[in-house]
Amino acid sequence: MALSFVDDVTLHVAAGDGGDGCVSIRREKFKPLAGPDGGDGGDGGDVILVSDPQTTTLLAYHRRPHQRAESGGMGMGDYRDGTTGVDLELPVPVGTVVRAADGELIADMDRPGMRVVIARGGVGGLGNNSLASRRRRAPGFALLGTPGWAGDVRLELKTMADVALVGYPSAGKSSLIAAISAARPRIADYPFTTLAPNLGVVEAGDVRFTVADVPGLIEGASEGRGLGLDFLRHVERCSVLVHVLDCATLEPDRDPISDLDVILGELARYPVGEGRTPLLERPQLVVLNKVDVPDARELADLVRPELEARGLRTFKVSAVAHTGLRELVFAMGELVDRARRQAAEAEGAAATEHAERIVLRPRARRDRPQFEVRRETGPEGAFFRVLGEKPERWVAQTMFDNDEAVGYLADRLARLGVEDELLRAGARAGDAVVIGPGAHERIFDWEPSITSGAEIAAPRGEDLRLKDHARPTRAEKRVEYHERMDAKAAAREQLATEREAGLWSSPEDFVAPETEPDTPGRGTDGVDAAGMGASGVPGEADAAAGSEEE
Repeated sequence: MALSFVDDVTLHVAAGDGGDGCVSIRREKFKPLAGPDGGDGGDGGDVILVSDPQTTTLLAYHRRPHQRAESGGMGMGDYRDGTTGVDLELPVPVGTVVRAADGELIADMDRPGMRVVIARGGVGGLGNNSLASRRRRAPGFALLGTPGWAGDVRLELKTMADVALVGYPSAGKSSLIAAISAARPRIADYPFTTLAPNLGVVEAGDVRFTVADVPGLIEGASEGRGLGLDFLRHVERCSVLVHVLDCATLEPDRDPISDLDVILGELARYPVGEGRTPLLERPQLVVLNKVDVPDARELADLVRPELEARGLRTFKVSAVAHTGLRELVFAMGELVDRARRQAAEAEGAAATEHAERIVLRPRARRDRPQFEVRRETGPEGAFFRVLGEKPERWVAQTMFDNDEAVGYLADRLARLGVEDELLRAGARAGDAVVIGPGAHERIFDWEPSITSGAEIAAPRGEDLRLKDHARPTRAEKRVEYHERMDAKAAAREQLATEREAGLWSSPEDFVAPETEPDTPGRGTDGVDAAGMGASGVPGEADAAAGSEEE
């Protein structure tokens, strides 16, 4: 038989990752370096559960348990931001309970249209255009996008109905709901024919309500015997309980009274949600079914006074012959109408009680602990662990292959006060510092002040090629011109003074001798063609020639 109803499923969800920021420098004609223009990465999409009245089962997620939202796009040059990931909306039936993998309650979607974000998308990284400032004019790095949340959540469907038909297997519950509504459940002459609750809409005068056919319960159902816990949770949300007792059973150790006692005991031991009425304290009716059988009618007449003595309204019904159904339906409608009025009055009283003015007094941001420093011990010795939303996110967004980005991270951590807190915790230079939990941790060798190679030539994020060169005014140009002319005149005067002192000579003061072919550029007496000796001092050649003549 093909599976058609699922009320418990584990969903593996993953939100979209944030896109990385872009590192780009704008280039235009006559402006090869016109400033940063890298765009931001897009945010990842969320995974959202939406309670939809048109959805009746979790079968779709049983077949496709892995669901993932769209990731954000990467930033691009020319100031183009990445696309934002589309949220993934998953419709679930009204009455779905959402729990974490460890069983913690996340949400109870008991109203139509409820929206619950079960996986938050990652944050897109900033591009170098967004990181630019007056002090950091040309960042050579960008921030990476953070990953979206990924994990498991458990979905449990608890049927939303006004009336629940409970009883032993083969007591005639499916036949009864088929007789009073348009529901067409599977009916057979063997136990546990119904493995999933069936819902039917019933009208009693002006009252319209929903009836749920709960699969059969047996002794020990509250402890999980016979899939009892899977069946009992569908009774938890019903405001009226109808006990269907089989008066025509052929089992020797069973009778309507003992069956009722067993069912009441199981209902009493089943824990309901916080703030809900216990099952045995809700309005109850008793149906003695199959009275169309002669022996069953006699048994019903025998046990009915005892049941009424307990304060239970009892009806003799035959789902096959359709006898006694009208009285039963109107009795259900009366109890449902009363329960609805009581619920409306309770909600009105609660709204009136909390109608006073609410004053919000948020604490200052500086008073909120944004991170925590712990001293821990591992296999390699003691180390310090830093935990906090901001430090963990900043580490996840850092390009560790970029020295400038690492320096930017160090500046942010220092401004946040991480270094001061590490010093107070007793950290010393060279100690291991771990940022983040075990699954996403990053290990550093801590130094009180961290510098990067980008600071040697210029401050972090500053490019000397993009420095502003202000255009000089006319007066500044005149002053610069006169200073240049004065410098030239002073240089000429200095050269003239040196020439008069004999330090320099003009080319007209001497005649260069002829050179021999074997020593080009040099005379027979070893004098340079320029009239200077080997030492390069003017006049030294003339003195050497005079000495040879003598």
